[in-house]
Amino acid sequence: MNKSTTRKNPSREVCENEIVRILNTELKQSGKNKHFRSASDFMKYFESLYPTSGALVKQVQRAIKSLDMPKDKDGFFIINKTKKQYEYECEISKILNQNNSYPIGNSNIESIFLNLPNDCVQYVTGLFNKIDSLKESYITIIETNNGLLFLTENKDLLLDEIKKIIEL
Repeated sequence: MNKSTTRKNPSREVCENEIVRILNTELKQSGKNKHFRSASDFMKYFESLYPTSGALVKQVQRAIKSLDMPKDKDGFFIINKTKKQYEYECEISKILNQNNSYPIGNSNIESIFLNLPNDCVQYVTGLFNKIDSLKESYITIIETNNGLLFLTENKDLLLDEIKKIIEL
């Protein structure tokens, strides 16, 4: 920066851009923000470029307020998310934790497509869901156009079960 720019306080927009840049750098280096909770945490950076003043502090505070960033459970700013997005993520987390949900990697998952007329798809899905012994052979059933898509970890077992049902 040239000397004439360093003498006056930066605009709110300049402060916002610098704050976002600082937080993105922190994210790249650490994986998450572990240092910045409030406007005062950014002041050392801004004071190294601009003369220390109450106006500079207020400008940085305005920039923080304007960015309207959510904070994590430890009070650190979260970059690149709106408060609403973070609220949705927290709600999803709460539901997943209450129900002991967990992701299943797809390396062992195979799919089976069962061709059906569209007007039968929903009804047949309901029937499959009522057969308790069959539920153990698939992870989920996905209703699609023209049929059902089963995701399973044991393709042969599920195919045998479906073939037995067809042959009844």
